[in-house]
Formats: sequence, structure tokens, C-alpha cells
Amino acid sequence: MGPMEDIAFVLWLHGGGWRGRSAENGGALAEHGLIVLEGSYRLTDEAHWPAQLEDAREATRRARTRAHGRPLIVAGDSAGAHLALHVGLRGIDEPGDVDAVMAFWPPVDPLADDWLQARKDDDIWESLIGHPPAPGDAATVDSTPLTHVGSGVPVLLVHGAQDDRVPVTQTTAMSSALLATGHPVHTLITHGGHGLDLRRDDIAAIVRAFLSVTFPARYPRG
Repeated sequence: MGPMEDIAFVLWLHGGGWRGRSAENGGALAEHGLIVLEGSYRLTDEAHWPAQLEDAREATRRARTRAHGRPLIVAGDSAGAHLALHVGLRGIDEPGDVDAVMAFWPPVDPLADDWLQARKDDDIWESLIGHPPAPGDAATVDSTPLTHVGSGVPVLLVHGAQDDRVPVTQTTAMSSALLATGHPVHTLITHGGHGLDLRRDDIAAIVRAFLSVTFPARYPRG
């Protein structure tokens, strides 16, 4: 990796269905020369949306202070990936003030047929907003990352094709929406279910590719 001043910072937001904390802490991203900081947010037994977004933004704001002008990426897995997309697409204070997003198996649309089928017995989105998601409902619309595309921030999306918790079509829909609105996008749909190992060869390879294209002057190719 390059000298210290060329390393990007990553604010990692944990998964856990907005109701708990998953074991993944994003530490594997440090193997790419990134400085990983962990953020936290209120869970749904403490507060409903948009408290989680407010907390994620504040955690990213603190990470930006520590980055001292270096690139800042916001990343996460599952529910944390949902929040990473929100912060990255909408910004900390304004769109475009985050340099990139890395979202691993993110839920993005609570009204998609496959989401409703997969989560019919335990719709975690209902816990997030405090009531069942519905078309035209303000909290549903606001908490849906698909409704906030267009800022042009580069995004990496990774998803397992056999994911039975967050259907892979959540990521394909997000990828399509991002591409349609001009975002640079890297997308990996790969084998496996929910919560893949970030050190796996195919995932590590697309992380490297994303970093080398997004930060060509800071991240070595090859």
C-alpha cells in the first residue's frame, strides 16, 4: 500500500436487522490498506426511523474529522449497508460529502414482492419505522434507499445469490437505479447466503477493483 497520507478511512456500520449487532465489524477491509472505524446507532427497541440515520450521520461526521481530508468511505453489512447507502447517497450534511459507499447485502425496498415474501413472518422494516411499510407512507419512502439515488457517489454492492434473509434482487434493483441516475457502480452477485466472509477471494477482488477505480491516485492497481 501507499504512504499513510494516501490511505482512505472507512466508517463501518454493523448489521443485525436494526435490532441487534452482527459479528461482522468490517475489519477485513483493513487488509486493503483502509483505516476502519466502527459506528453505532440506536436500535429499534430504543427509537424508530429516522433516529438510525441521524446516528449514522453523526458517526460519519466524527469519522470525517479523524480522516483529516483523506477520502472517506461509508460501509456496512445488511442493516448497516442500508444505513451506509443512506449516508452515502444523501450525505452527512449534503449530498456528495462522502466519497464512496460499500454496501454488502443491503435491504433497499420494503415493498418489493420478494422482500415481503422473504420477511412475511418477521418484517424487520416494520420494527424500523414503527408500523407496516406502505406505498406513499412518509416513513416508508424516506427509509427506502431507492428513493434517494442521484448524487453520483460511487457505490460498491455485494450480495449472495442464495441469501434467504435479504433477497438478492434488492441489490440488483439498487444497482439498476444507481446506474440509471449516473452513479459509478461495481456490483458482485456471487454464490452463498447472508453474511459472507469479506476475505473471500471474489469479494476481496471486487473491493480492490472498486478502490483502484474510485481512488486511482491513492490505491495501487494490480
